[in-house]
Amino acid sequence: MADTAAKRLKLSPVTIGTHNGHFHADEALAVYMLRLLPTYADSQLIRTRDPALLQTCHAVVDVGGEYDASVHRYDHHQRTFNTTFPNRPTKLSSAGLVYMHFGKAIIAQHLAVSEDAEEVGVIWNKIYESFVEALDAHDNGISAYDPKAVAAAGLEKRFSDGGFSLGAMVSRLNPNWNDPTPSDPVQAQAAEDERFLVASSRMGEEFSRDLDYYTKSWLPAREIVQKAYATRLDYDSKGRILVFDGQSVPWKDHLYTLEAKEGGDAKVLYVLYPEKPTPDAKWRIQAVPVSKDSFESRKPLPEAWRGFRDEKLDEISGVSGGVFVHAAGFIGGNKSFEGAKDMAVKALDI
Repeated sequence: MADTAAKRLKLSPVTIGTHNGHFHADEALAVYMLRLLPTYADSQLIRTRDPALLQTCHAVVDVGGEYDASVHRYDHHQRTFNTTFPNRPTKLSSAGLVYMHFGKAIIAQHLAVSEDAEEVGVIWNKIYESFVEALDAHDNGISAYDPKAVAAAGLEKRFSDGGFSLGAMVSRLNPNWNDPTPSDPVQAQAAEDERFLVASSRMGEEFSRDLDYYTKSWLPAREIVQKAYATRLDYDSKGRILVFDGQSVPWKDHLYTLEAKEGGDAKVLYVLYPEKPTPDAKWRIQAVPVSKDSFESRKPLPEAWRGFRDEKLDEISGVSGGVFVHAAGFIGGNKSFEGAKDMAVKALDI
């Protein structure tokens, strides 16, 4: 008899527990991330607030009032909870907790390397800062800007962006208050669980796209940016021009990191790259933004050049082969590398 019970227990699926009722982006993503791992790949989901049922689960996220990684309990609602991701200020949600503990395993599995590989740590930090942290802040009611400082500055929003987030997307997947609900409690819970699984899948798609981008595009670009940064003095004695010979790559994050690591006041002002990886490609000259997401450039292309094209641009700039300069001055083009370089060198002193 005991033997049969033991076999039954062994054959029972691994379960993940979270709360039922209105669902949010953090537990939707937490469940998805866990299911990326072999242990939870075929797991059963139990959505309940019943402590007895939650006690039977292998892992519990966003409910239960307990954070204890040793027994896979990842709730953040208790008064004493104040855990943050290493070197970040934002209190974690259930998504941040799961990512902090399992993110490296997910990334290592994706890259087919060991968890202690240097690139795993780099991407683990990057994905938290670029994706997961905003979700943690949203779930914990933490504003991107200090509300008191915003009020003191007299700043007001120009438009509402409340619906333009992943959190808002998940919220819209919840049932409306007046949607018809099955009278049978089991059927009603099953219908709600189906909606949650849609939300979990949607959050997971975005997470997986981010993971793909940072592992397959962003990370390989790092070495290319490092090489370009190391040779920037070949084009300007102060290192203000960065050249990608071959093709452009995602460079902003890596450039800012390299500059911060080196220190000092010298900053790259213009980045040059071919429009496509062919010998006859036209070249672009791009002004470096003040920050990654800023529309303000460190040094826009000269105002007198802006909005002009072709021969007229050649005449005004004094550089032949001009293609265009954007009206906002953040980007321009030339038919050749030499022309783009001459535009950049000339723009430095205007």
